[in-house]
Amino acid sequence: MANLGSFLSHLHSVAGPAITLLYPLYASICAIESPSKDDGDQWLAYWILYSLLTLVEMVAEPVLYWIPVWYQMKVIFVAWLVLPHFRGASFMYERFVREQLIKYGVKPRTSSPRHKVE
Repeated sequence: MANLGSFLSHLHSVAGPAITLLYPLYASICAIESPSKDDGDQWLAYWILYSLLTLVEMVAEPVLYWIPVWYQMKVIFVAWLVLPHFRGASFMYERFVREQLIKYGVKPRTSSPRHKVE
């Protein structure tokens, strides 16, 4: 049983960086090199959101330290942002970040049909 715990601990140590950094890095490179620029928005949105999450973590570290499942919740949330089936990063950017930018006077780009100015 101790071996299973050790294995899960090591799996946890590898899965987090693989989901939060390695796969997004690979997918970002693929999106840049792709002739189609459809995936570029997803990965740019991901890196914006991941940066914001990292900044929040740095500021709130003393509080997050006391939440025992914080790292697991973060990995699940980041997996939702990353997985192509969900396109969570694009959703979060469009629904929350972009709305705040518009609210505070940043002009949205209108060249893409996905971005509707309301």
